[in-house]
Parts: sequence; structure tokens; C-alpha cells
Amino acid sequence: MGLIINLNNGVCEIKLNRPEVFNSFNREMAIALQKALDDCEMNDEVRAIVLTGEGKAFCAGQDLAEAVDPDGPELQSIVRDHYNPIIERIRKIEKPIIAAVNGVAAGAGANIALACDVTIAKKSASFIQAFSKIGLIPDSGGTFFLPRIIGMQKALALMFTGEKVTAEQAEQLNMIYKAVDDNVFESEVEAFAVAVASMPTRGLGLTKKAVNESFTNTLTQQLLLEERLQTEAGQTSDFHEGVNAFLEKRKPVFKGK
Repeated sequence: MGLIINLNNGVCEIKLNRPEVFNSFNREMAIALQKALDDCEMNDEVRAIVLTGEGKAFCAGQDLAEAVDPDGPELQSIVRDHYNPIIERIRKIEKPIIAAVNGVAAGAGANIALACDVTIAKKSASFIQAFSKIGLIPDSGGTFFLPRIIGMQKALALMFTGEKVTAEQAEQLNMIYKAVDDNVFESEVEAFAVAVASMPTRGLGLTKKAVNESFTNTLTQQLLLEERLQTEAGQTSDFHEGVNAFLEKRKPVFKGK
């Protein structure tokens, strides 16, 4: 089905697995990723999600052989049925989602990485808004997230030119959280993901929800939302565990509930 899925220490790693085509998406892999994300959302054992790629690439975007196949899905269907549901799931799931960019992330692959909560990349990796090279516009949330992350002018320049952005440049642009040396990439991603998964992940999910809604809320609406979500967070077992651990001068044991 084009994915490798492993669950360890509360972290579900979803690995795109079409390395022979640089993990480019076809319909089968897109639908499989949607299902995998749904499964992660429903599974209480999953406290954090890591999305990465097998082989040398993270994801080269759409498999163009499928896009031009007369018997394949139309372009509108590819955007509507393949990518839009993936982006909506990434933002909706109230669990931390980490993109571990192990190689080139181009087109939809780049924008899926940017839609995740935290993006960590190998220094040898790169990001390319490749759409203009074939006369298309950025999809998979690219026109939404990239201008908000790095500003309109830089975003449009990268979208117009399709210029390659190295991982270190992406970090300098605040496009991603961190670029790390290739030889420590896997260990750094694992350590980060396990650390996040051991935190009060119910509260982290509510934090994600608040940030999502901040894009469209007024200040007053956002303050009211914070009030409501803080009240909800204060009713979790993790809040009580955190307070008790602080008062008892011990390390808290959070359960994500």
C-alpha cells in the first residue's frame, strides 16, 4: 500500500514507501495515508505521529505518470480526493504531527511537510515549490501555509521560480523548525518525538486547535477560545498529575488524558 507503519513508545511512524519514484504519490498511497492518519487519531496508544520517507527522498509530490494517464484520475480529483483530505487530517488531528524530511520534498511533498506541526529536516534535504515548472499552482495547502510562515513576498518568489531551498536555508527562513546533520537525523527525530509523546498530549492537541483557529479569529474570539480550551485542559488527568508532581517535587507521568 506504499506505507511502512511502526508504533513504538507512543510514536507512530508513517513512512512513505515508493522509493523507486522518490515517494511520489499515486492514488493508492494517498488513500492509504488518509487511513493511516485516521487510525492514529482513533488509537489512544498513539501520542505523536512522525511522517517521513523511505530511501533518499521525503516525497517528490504527485506521480506525474498517473496524472497524465488517460485512465487515471483527473487533476481535480487528485487535488480534491487525494491531497485535500490529507492536509485537513494533519491539521485536524489533535496530536503532535512531526514531518521528518529525510531528502527532497517537492511539490505536494513540500507542502505536506509544511502543513505538519513541526518539521525537522536533514541538512542534505531540500524543499521545492515545483508546480510552476509544469504550469500549475501550489496545492496541498501551499498557498495557505507558506505565506503565513515566511511572508507573502518570499513565498511568492519561491512559488514563481521553483527555486530549491536547502534545509539550512529553510531553517533561516523560519520555514521549518530545525535542520540537523544527516548522521544524527534519525536519533534527533526519535528523541524529539518520544519526548513530545511523553508530554500531556491532550493539552498539546488543544494547543494545536487554538493555533489553527487563530488564523481566522479576531483577538476577542481567540481570547474566548483560550478561555474555553484552558477550562477543558484543566479538567484533564494530566493537569492534575502535573500539579501534584510539582507540589510533590517529582517527575510527572503523563498519559495524554
